[in-house]
Amino acid sequence: MVNRPCIFCSILEGKLPSAQVYKDADFMVIMDKYPINRGHALVIPTKHYDNLLQMPPAEVGRLYSMVPAVAKAVVSAVGADGFNVGQNNGIAANQIVPHVHVHIVPRFIDDSPDGRWPDRRVAQDGELAELAQKIRLKMAAAPSSK
Repeated sequence: MVNRPCIFCSILEGKLPSAQVYKDADFMVIMDKYPINRGHALVIPTKHYDNLLQMPPAEVGRLYSMVPAVAKAVVSAVGADGFNVGQNNGIAANQIVPHVHVHIVPRFIDDSPDGRWPDRRVAQDGELAELAQKIRLKMAAAPSSK
């Protein structure tokens, strides 16, 4: 098996581009380059952990404490009817990037008439940047819970 650099660590280090919504010392929120739906965002810890079981419980709690604020901003920015929160661990669970991340996937009433997940697609950089800006503005306008 070839040992490749972690794509999320490379993004965090500024070596690869991303459509960034938010970043602080502990977490970053970016747009998924291969979204299930328009507005699909990822919440990523800045410290590398291959999977959730490697994270200290307090850090897991802090990671998930960000999810409602990000989800609210995503839903508002794209006019979604709902959202899914997902977090995969290991190849058998379809974890593609071995760095903990939480998916926030906006959902729309008509996005799965057959009951299946919508197909992923490759999003254009301009679209991702525009969505990141809209979500960032919604997060900034939200009352702080701190």
